[in-house]
Amino acid sequence: MIRKMSRNRRTTLIFAGFVTAVAAAFYPIFFHPMTHVHEYKQVQTTNRAGINQADVQPVGVKVWSDPFKSK
Repeated sequence: MIRKMSRNRRTTLIFAGFVTAVAAAFYPIFFHPMTHVHEYKQVQTTNRAGINQADVQPVGVKVWSDPFKSK
């Protein structure tokens, strides 16, 4: 015998699914970089090696700064 799911339970499951999807989307964008700062510092050091920052910045724009440095 198949029971019908109550309206409140279905609404709760839909809402929980939405929250789970949003959390899954935010993890690699926001939380992973914050918890693995050392990895991202190494990648940026490698990517920016040999680049003269003043040559690639547009005129009148502040030269790059270290995004990992505390403010």
